[in-house]
Amino acid sequence: MNTVSPFKTADQKKAERAAKRDAVLLAAVRMFNERGFHATSLDDVAASLGISKRTIYHYLANKDQVLLECVTIGLNQLLEAAAEASREPGTGRDRLAKFLRRYAEINMEDFGRCVIRTGEETLSPASIPQYRQLKRGIDNAMRERIAEAVADGSIAPVDVKIAAFTLAGALNWPARWHNPDGPMTREEISAAMVDLLMQGLLPSA
Repeated sequence: MNTVSPFKTADQKKAERAAKRDAVLLAAVRMFNERGFHATSLDDVAASLGISKRTIYHYLANKDQVLLECVTIGLNQLLEAAAEASREPGTGRDRLAKFLRRYAEINMEDFGRCVIRTGEETLSPASIPQYRQLKRGIDNAMRERIAEAVADGSIAPVDVKIAAFTLAGALNWPARWHNPDGPMTREEISAAMVDLLMQGLLPSA
């Protein structure tokens, strides 16, 4: 006779731990975005989940680590978007537009919003090198997409560095003004913004 063991397997325990850790990070990032990092305590995060602060320490060492994990998730989402865009068929302009649309969308989501709203100055000195490395990867990906589009003639010749800073600067701002309960979805706002920005990159007739 086969019996079902009441005890969880190692994989089940690992998955459960990961799910609980993710829940802590999501609760924390939403509070950071709403209240600000310094105005949020781990007691607040714990209370929102109905657990004790001590329970959080089973998954994350301290508030600084919580913030680093939150911004790392957001930055990795941007890197994944860059990788996806690089595989997009069509012209360099098509790949650039795909990356920019997803870039804007991520900045209106929980973890991407945290990257913009907290910034490097909020991180502990020990966390800054990792943050800067990820940021460089995103900046390089943006420049690569722009340079590729310039090279194939699908956008006008531009200063790649200035163009990257300009596009990123414009698409970072929705993290501060976007209202999730507003009349337009993230995708609609992203598409409208990118269409407007890309008009300025059209090659001369």
